[in-house]
Amino acid sequence: MTNSHDRFQLSPETRVLTPDVKGLSELLLALREGHSILARPNDTPIEIRPEPVQWLYCQSSGSTGFAKTIRRTPHSWISSFEMDREIFALSSGDVYASLGNLSHSLTLFAAVAACHIGADLAMLGGSGPRRQLEQLEALGVTVLYATPAQLRLLLRASEEKYLPHVRLLFSSGGKLDDETRSNLMHLLPHCDIHEIFGATETSYMTLADPDAPAGSVGKAYPSVEIKVTDADTNGVGEIWIRSPFVFDGYAEGHSAETRWEGGWLSIGEMGRLDTFGNLYPKGRRNRMVTVADKNVFPEEIEAVLMRAEGVEMAVALSFPDELRGHQILAVVQGSADLNALRHLCRTEIGGHAVPREVRIVETIPMLAAGKPDLQTLKRMWDAF
Repeated sequence: MTNSHDRFQLSPETRVLTPDVKGLSELLLALREGHSILARPNDTPIEIRPEPVQWLYCQSSGSTGFAKTIRRTPHSWISSFEMDREIFALSSGDVYASLGNLSHSLTLFAAVAACHIGADLAMLGGSGPRRQLEQLEALGVTVLYATPAQLRLLLRASEEKYLPHVRLLFSSGGKLDDETRSNLMHLLPHCDIHEIFGATETSYMTLADPDAPAGSVGKAYPSVEIKVTDADTNGVGEIWIRSPFVFDGYAEGHSAETRWEGGWLSIGEMGRLDTFGNLYPKGRRNRMVTVADKNVFPEEIEAVLMRAEGVEMAVALSFPDELRGHQILAVVQGSADLNALRHLCRTEIGGHAVPREVRIVETIPMLAAGKPDLQTLKRMWDAF
């Protein structure tokens, strides 16, 4: 007999409120028939794969341009669906929505979760932010999944609008800065905002609510264990997790940063744990560089820049430098005082982390996953 956690399901209670979304008909058929699912970033975001055992494949070039396809069991996601159902009282009475497309793992997670629980489903990734606001209101959405970048675009279009029906927001794919969080509380007055820290390979690592300490991403999600190894004098080391929600392996491609040891998984994230179990990530080891013999994490600089007034999005880029090892250059979307940005980095992190130059752009190019396209940004900088 097939265990209910061995394959995805399409609940008869789920109503699909946006049936014309690309890839959705294929996804629903795969759920109904028990076929494997391949999500990929192109014009056909979902491909059905009839296989003896159902698998979920997520394909992405990633922000650094290295293509890989992760493979996971239905059980690894279904277990978290059930955990979320218990923690957040999710039910068939909820209306799920996401602001991305089905090639992005967060959006796919939201869609498959809604179909498992029996909630109604609205996929809003194909609409502009003004239309998304209208749909969120008209459809009575109660549970929303989005990246910080998508939420900032939504807020720019919101004006004086309120969405009182939304009771839960799950943000993932980057740090939710204080200004964005504050503005979201105005747009979503009856909503609990939770940040998910994780990756396509790991799914949930931590879950942060508004009470999480500044700079942290909260504590380990239920059933997840976290440890930090080879820590430096500041307590920063490599983050490892042991969890029932992790992926099975790579079906195509590989990552030198992804390693297994005795049931523990690392994907190359660096950070520290405090005595209460709160995790403070610094960034990916493969983005870490040295500036004047000091380790610098571009993600940490980005988080600081994002706290500045007028900054909608920020990306820190590193380039080789013969004298200092590397130099940091920053690209900012929005309007901000460049000297103030540099001063903020100096005060918050140190002189070694101050970008040598900051450039303002109208729009930062994004990947389908809702993350900045680092490779395109580097080419743009060289072309300036």
